[in-house]
Amino acid sequence: MRTPRWKALGGALLRVLAVWAASTLTLLVLAVVLPDFRLQAGGGQSLTRTAVAAALGAGAFGLLSALVWPLLVRALLLVPALVLGLLVFFLNGSLLLVALDLIADGGGRTSTETAMIVAAAMSAASSATSTFLAVRNDEAYRRRLVRLAGRQGRRAAAGRGPGTPGTLFLQLDGVGHDVLTEATGGERPLMETVARWLRTSHRLTEWRTDWSSQTGASQLAILHGSNEDLPAFRWYEKETGGLVVSNRPSSAAELQRRAVARTGDAGLLARDGASRGNLFSGGADQVALVMSVAARRDRNNRSRAGYFAYFSDPANATRTAVSFAAEVLREIGQGLRSRCRRERPRVKRGGLYPVVRAFATVVERDVVVAAVVGDMLAGRTAVYADLVAYDEVAHHSGPGHRDTHQVLRRLDRCLALIAEAARHAPRPYRIVLLSDHGQSPGATFRDRYGLTLGDLVRAGCGLPVRGRAGRTPSGAEAREAARAALGRPEGTGDGDRRGAQPVVLASGNLGLVSFPDVPGRITREELDRRHPALLATLAGHPGIGFVLVRSAAHGAVVLGPGGGEHHLDTGRVVGADPLAPFGPGAADAVRRTDRFPHVADLMVNSACDPATGAVHAFEEQIGSHGGLGGPQSRPFLLWPADLTPPVPDGLLLTGAEGVHQVLRRWLREAQEVRAVVGAGAEEAGRPSGPFEEEADDLRR
Repeated sequence: MRTPRWKALGGALLRVLAVWAASTLTLLVLAVVLPDFRLQAGGGQSLTRTAVAAALGAGAFGLLSALVWPLLVRALLLVPALVLGLLVFFLNGSLLLVALDLIADGGGRTSTETAMIVAAAMSAASSATSTFLAVRNDEAYRRRLVRLAGRQGRRAAAGRGPGTPGTLFLQLDGVGHDVLTEATGGERPLMETVARWLRTSHRLTEWRTDWSSQTGASQLAILHGSNEDLPAFRWYEKETGGLVVSNRPSSAAELQRRAVARTGDAGLLARDGASRGNLFSGGADQVALVMSVAARRDRNNRSRAGYFAYFSDPANATRTAVSFAAEVLREIGQGLRSRCRRERPRVKRGGLYPVVRAFATVVERDVVVAAVVGDMLAGRTAVYADLVAYDEVAHHSGPGHRDTHQVLRRLDRCLALIAEAARHAPRPYRIVLLSDHGQSPGATFRDRYGLTLGDLVRAGCGLPVRGRAGRTPSGAEAREAARAALGRPEGTGDGDRRGAQPVVLASGNLGLVSFPDVPGRITREELDRRHPALLATLAGHPGIGFVLVRSAAHGAVVLGPGGGEHHLDTGRVVGADPLAPFGPGAADAVRRTDRFPHVADLMVNSACDPATGAVHAFEEQIGSHGGLGGPQSRPFLLWPADLTPPVPDGLLLTGAEGVHQVLRRWLREAQEVRAVVGAGAEEAGRPSGPFEEEADDLRR
């Protein structure tokens, strides 16, 4: 039932007065607590006049924030997102100084630094007050969610009828099936919202990734239907002499272009969809923080609009900036604690990592969640969003560490907020939760054996090896996203690598070795002539599980410890099968990758402890993914029980391309629901869905 206009206006006025009172009280308290902050009013000092000055200052600050702040953010939209976040304090403080100058003669007196603190405190107080009042009123709560997403109006596009369920795909990056099961079990689960869904409305299954168990391969296939010729997170292409790195804007754009050309389809989200925080767009018209469009510099690039949608609210901007700083300090403290306790395994967590972590776990999370809420209130048909917080922290702390448990709790609160927002959408929404891969624990290859994969390859080739093993760059997905948000150019140093030296790259516990001076893919026979000790050095190393090489005589051959061989083309096994420790689907996954045009000359997978699932990453990560072995290959899919099961009972969903087909089917089922509901509503002579009245409100 619709609330009368007079009652709605009265409620809005009461909320404004309550927020004004809270801001005034905050200003008075700060005037007492902070020694260099003074409130003055014309006619001398008294408690009454000081209170009046505080009320006028709070009112002026509120009006300036409402009128000027959105204009400032829009004007600064070209400023890098992280820089904008850091400017929040300065801009808020400047608005407060202007507000103090506008009140009675003498106004207020403070320094710029103190003004920033006072403005932040007032924004936090007003945000807390308005949120508390909003959650007690459905219409006010809906309006606040609209404001969170920066939406000024809603339209009902074709295909957005209230009888048609919308579908929300939320990707928890790097959360494996086992991690989710543990986080939702017990009397006090880490993820209470997801645990409640499992008990009531949703079903859970695991699926198996391709050999390349990382976001680039999985998400490209999930959103665009194909990850053909994507052998790893990064790889060397001989025809150009350059590297392709999945999370770089130019590479992501090229990979998306290749996938669209291969499938002839724009993507999963091409029909009234939105892509938020992903590497690829999925064909969506509405994008925010999408890497494949981040490199565009034309008017068609709307990826950065997600920042404006969130930062246009000064309270949100202040809260995120404060949370960002707190997360940086939290990471520094957790890193110090890890060193003091001498935890093992452990990697270095200094440098820019605290900032990158804070970007992934605070800025990107907040902007993506706000965009998703706005998409639901706009009634979009399909939304796919990636929350990368867990993956980034697990790389450096470990998949099961207490640090990652805190991240899971915060992600669960985000899911609860999104589910609550769905109640106020103009159409029902089905929420599908999934992950793109898991993470396997284990000490790094360098930490365990004192050398990198590159050092081992050089030794096998008879080349000099540096005395001290160097660090291998991390492939964590959030790093390039932070670089793009800062407006910085892509990483340099990846120019033409053609020459006699082997190119050795890492993708988690998957290594790639290429010989640039050999056209096409080098054969086992040619490699034995050039470097007779290399294959034996690699396959015989205790940290290596298996090596894939192409033989002129036998086709694709997998080499393992003790002289074991698995001939993939014929299925012949010599000695101990090197693929046996990696499960029954390993041979199919390796065989598929072997036929890729850009597969490396040698593909090297680290060893895996079958009891613990531990692997040895060739990057500086103690929680890794990218190859075979352990939980990294076992992500999850959690879907509403009213959808058809992903696969028949007894079968295992395998490959990200298979996940794409399942999600496609579920979108078709939503259209079928619309047809059935619409026909029934027409026959009964009533609106086609329980959200019709709310949809009318939003359209107005």
